[in-house]
Amino acid sequence: MQAKYGEDVRVIGVAGRDELEPIQDFISNLDVGGFSHVADEELVVWKEYGIRSQPAFAFINDDGTVEVQGGSMGVDGLSERIDALLAR
Repeated sequence: MQAKYGEDVRVIGVAGRDELEPIQDFISNLDVGGFSHVADEELVVWKEYGIRSQPAFAFINDDGTVEVQGGSMGVDGLSERIDALLAR
């Protein structure tokens, strides 16, 4: 998504429920190193956005409003969601 949308969208992966080494392995194994990642080992970010399980997505608009969606979206679903947000 980061490569597709460039400067229009900022993608940040927030990994929780694991330690740093397995998180790094996940990023490497799934080849998702093309955007920023943070390790949320204390689940601070998860709690802030009310996220209880993964996968989940928090869409933060330019005006600061947040929309959280739990569950898998797939590439097409995620693209559609981002396109809709950018069209606002």
